[in-house]
Amino acid sequence: MRRSGGDKIFFFIVVALIIIGVFVYASASLGLITRQGDTIDAGSFKQIIVGLGGGTLLYYTTSRMQYKTWQAVSMPIFVITIILTALVLIPSIGISLNGARRWLPLGFTTIQPSEFLKFGYVIYCAAWLSASKNRLASIKTGLLPFAGFIGGIALLILAQPDTGTFMIFLATCTALFIAAGGRWRHLALLGIVVTFVLSAYIYTKPHVIDRIETFFNPKSDPQGQSFHARQALLAIGSGKVFGRGFGQSLQKFNFLPEPTSDSIFAVAAEEFGFFGSVAIVILFALFALRGYHIALRTHDPFGRLLVVGFVTLIASQSFVNIAAMIGIIPLTGVPLLFISHGGTAYAMALAEVGIIMNISKARKSLV
Repeated sequence: MRRSGGDKIFFFIVVALIIIGVFVYASASLGLITRQGDTIDAGSFKQIIVGLGGGTLLYYTTSRMQYKTWQAVSMPIFVITIILTALVLIPSIGISLNGARRWLPLGFTTIQPSEFLKFGYVIYCAAWLSASKNRLASIKTGLLPFAGFIGGIALLILAQPDTGTFMIFLATCTALFIAAGGRWRHLALLGIVVTFVLSAYIYTKPHVIDRIETFFNPKSDPQGQSFHARQALLAIGSGKVFGRGFGQSLQKFNFLPEPTSDSIFAVAAEEFGFFGSVAIVILFALFALRGYHIALRTHDPFGRLLVVGFVTLIASQSFVNIAAMIGIIPLTGVPLLFISHGGTAYAMALAEVGIIMNISKARKSLV
């Protein structure tokens, strides 16, 4: 992946995450290969071709496109991503797995349209907020339209259901609203409404309640609901300070569920220990800090909001995955970007990085 101008520090942070991801994913894949008795699984093929290969192509394209182009096409892109995401809810089209309906078949592979929706709503939200700056102070012209925007997408995401993506969506929308100049008291009011609605939603979803209960009492069902969380903590703890060494994880073979996707941070922690785990967390923190630095030094409102949206989207998704693995929050099904399995998410993250690089390139200097 070539830099093609732009912020050097931000670029090399992303490259470091990609390199770490290649090694960690290769090691974690050994667990699935052993279980399936195969040489390479379909997930690895998708990760290489769709994720890294397709993502590099998207990065190359978006990093060279004038970022203002996205403002002109924000509405069509948003509508298309909404339609694609809605298609997964049609039983004859969408693919259902483990009680969730989040994928569309493409014959040779599958895609997760919600990853396109994340991309679409950040672009549309940045365009709308940058054009509505003078109206954000009003509840009628600012808060209510924004709340309607959030509510419509929330219904689509929670219908799948995908609570992890919903959390990331809320974090990103909140960051965009603040960065655009929205009032804190309006945000607090919206937060109260969201909390009430989300509580009602959780009450109707037994699987979400089970996850919350096992989060607070992990010993209640050690071979059932809390098995995944307990195995992840065992893997992380067994890595100790310096880890077992590359490729030496034991948990990934027979005990740790989803070693290449949800649990990949636990595999990395077991093999590289405390210092390796902290290094990954620091890299994502640096990604966020440098990204927000680019946003602060971008004077164009649309460009600034695009950077805030995409940086928050990628960073929050990664930290939600890590937080779930170390037991800070209940388990979610979101990937650790640049590292874990998820070809669609990987490719779209690189496309978003390309846009951020293009925005940083538009300025003459970066400190």
